[in-house]
Amino acid sequence: IEAGLRSFNKEMPEEINRILTDSISDLLLTTSEDADENLKAEGIPAEKIRFVGNVMIDSLLEHLKVAATSNIRETVGVVEGNYAVCTLHRPSNVDDETTFTGIIDSLIEISERLPIIFPVHPRTRAKIEEFDLAARIARSKIRLIEPLGYIDFMRLYSGARLVLTDSGGLQEETTVLGIPCLTLRENTERPVTIELGTNVLVGTDPAKILSAANDALVKEVSSETRVPPLWDGKAAGRICDVLSEPPAVAGG
Repeated sequence: IEAGLRSFNKEMPEEINRILTDSISDLLLTTSEDADENLKAEGIPAEKIRFVGNVMIDSLLEHLKVAATSNIRETVGVVEGNYAVCTLHRPSNVDDETTFTGIIDSLIEISERLPIIFPVHPRTRAKIEEFDLAARIARSKIRLIEPLGYIDFMRLYSGARLVLTDSGGLQEETTVLGIPCLTLRENTERPVTIELGTNVLVGTDPAKILSAANDALVKEVSSETRVPPLWDGKAAGRICDVLSEPPAVAGG
């Protein structure tokens, strides 16, 4: 499941894991048509590949009603459409002091226009302390909170005006929800969220982050979302159908 996703950055451990796992699999179930093409380019026979859609979107759509019962927005003191959400955890973003400080500086400036709720990964919190950024953040309109469970976090980001992240999953979920998403990475294994969704790849340059945030905030939120094909909440059923297919008969 989720076969064929490629960032084309082999410095990311998960990229190596994806390539190795796909190469030894007998059945490769993909979330988007570009993933099919990635697999074919790596020599995977077309008969092993099935485009079934995105099970993460199944989970998202299934749990939105449950998430509506969460009081996390009230707990952190925000109102739908009037705040941003940020997540950061990748070593390339938080382990280098210059890079991380530049990102934080851009977030502080963005927070002057829109308060930012920042559930902090343990790795990220440790780097905030190590690089002496805590006091600077405390003086801003960035609110650091503990990491959230799935339902509370869904409730939080689903009401955001803007999401800033280095997460792969959030790129997909914000696309389906029509929420502007700035991906703080130089590459993404989910390019369909840029081509058909709300995602913008901004890297880690503070000027680019600020420019993209300003662009997102001056645009009116569209009621029409461009959702990639088969991101319809029915991927699991298609996967079951594929798994129920009779095995091919050798030579037949």
